[in-house]
Amino acid sequence: MATKNRPEGQNTHMRAAASPADEERFVQMLKALGNPVRFRIMQTLAERRTCITQEIVETTPLAQSTVSQHLKVLLEAGLIRGEIEGPATCYCLDRENFSWLKEQIDRWLSACC
Repeated sequence: MATKNRPEGQNTHMRAAASPADEERFVQMLKALGNPVRFRIMQTLAERRTCITQEIVETTPLAQSTVSQHLKVLLEAGLIRGEIEGPATCYCLDRENFSWLKEQIDRWLSACC
């Protein structure tokens, strides 16, 4: 017998409610990844492990100032870290925050699939 508002056979496992702060963090990360340029920057950082700004700029057809704005969004979303090394900034993925993001996606999908 199906439960109210759920088709028969659908997973009835309830996920723990996320706090409003966690939901906002999750949305901010997904929005940041939703931009094709930022997604490509993330792919570059995943492949190379670390990059300075100029190396990232060289992987796009964009001006350095535009790439810097995309990096700022990724930083604010917690997806990357930036460390100043002399006149340049070296970027890498924030592995701790990526683990958190993967956990949130797993929880989100476990409620439906």
